[in-house]
Amino acid sequence: MPSDVVRVIYRKYDGSAHRDYPARRLAEDDLGVWLGVVKGTKSVYHGRASVERIPFVLLVPHQGWWTAMFNPPPRTSEIYCDITTPARWDGETVHLIDLDLDVVRRRGSGVVELRDEDEFAEHRERYGYPPEVVAAAEAEARRLYASLADTEPFATAFRKWLALVT
Repeated sequence: MPSDVVRVIYRKYDGSAHRDYPARRLAEDDLGVWLGVVKGTKSVYHGRASVERIPFVLLVPHQGWWTAMFNPPPRTSEIYCDITTPARWDGETVHLIDLDLDVVRRRGSGVVELRDEDEFAEHRERYGYPPEVVAAAEAEARRLYASLADTEPFATAFRKWLALVT
């Protein structure tokens, strides 16, 4: 039986700390594992202690080079997808390597943006991303860019889970 608490660990490609926080397992379905993070959750961001000020839901897909963070107001990003290596589960800990590219849907306008291409290019050189990692990351970013407008789980599926943490 899975634990109610999952530790989420994001690192950069060189192994340096990026994000680390506990999340509550909300559900698992054909889309992936839904995790909830409530306001006040203690976390680590870029190696520094932090506290989550706004709750969110994280979807870790069963397959794919991404995770999706679903945010309530007042965040201006309704959906924030990190392009990552596929999730690696070790018991109740999920490990992800953040590859810098992000795809974001803005609240209200619904505008979808591809972000941090400059950081991706810089880290691609600095950390020596292999060609297959670059190709997979870029392909996933393009796919998500086209999907964030109205494809599940980005259309409505996340709303019931977000309601549980807000």
